[in-house]
Amino acid sequence: QVKELVLDNCRSDDGKVVGLSSDFENLEFLSMINVSLLSISNLPKLNKLRKLELSDNRISGGLEVLAERTPNLTHLNLSGNKIKDINTLEPLKKLPNLHSLDLFNCEVTMLINYRESVFTLLPQLTYLDGFDADDREAPDSDPEADGDGLEDEYENGEEDDDDEEDDLDEEVIDDEDDEDDDLEGEEEEDGVDDEEEDEEEDGEEDEEDEADDDLPRGEKRKRNLEDEGEEDPEDEEDDEDD
Repeated sequence: QVKELVLDNCRSDDGKVVGLSSDFENLEFLSMINVSLLSISNLPKLNKLRKLELSDNRISGGLEVLAERTPNLTHLNLSGNKIKDINTLEPLKKLPNLHSLDLFNCEVTMLINYRESVFTLLPQLTYLDGFDADDREAPDSDPEADGDGLEDEYENGEEDDDDEEDDLDEEVIDDEDDEDDDLEGEEEEDGVDDEEEDEEEDGEEDEEDEADDDLPRGEKRKRNLEDEGEEDPEDEEDDEDD
């Protein structure tokens, strides 16, 4: 009843698949990444297998086994293997349902017109190394598994935090403006009070000056001398006569 089997980083026996038998006839997904495979000749008959992961091994050929034992394969990943020539891929023509093929980090990808050659050899392909013949990227099969939903939630959370910070900043600015207005009002009141005091003082001085003008000249001079703490010369003469 097993439909998915992951054997990544396990050990292979002399570079071949060991322990995998036809008892897994219901397998739809099989992953054998980095298990030092040199050959897939021991692969059992898996008629329901759709996706096969064989990246980071040392496979250099023998792909005809796939057409014989996994006839309904739709996705094949051979990235990081020892595939050097386009002709090595020719047995894959017998996989009519093969829509996606990955050959990242294989020497074959360094050949001139590599992509055009593979699409010509395997017309049933839709995606090669994650892109179609028009260089359009393949869509993610399971966005939630890639964490896209979490990223969206995180971004939305950041936006909400930014909005809250903006609201706080606006409140602080409003409070500062109110304080400035209060200070300006106090300064204006102080200015008015100072002006009134100055006017009162000027008024008192003017009244004193007017009062002095009404006095006779001698009395005015005498008063001025008294204010300055000096004696009137006439008084001094009188003293001398005495």
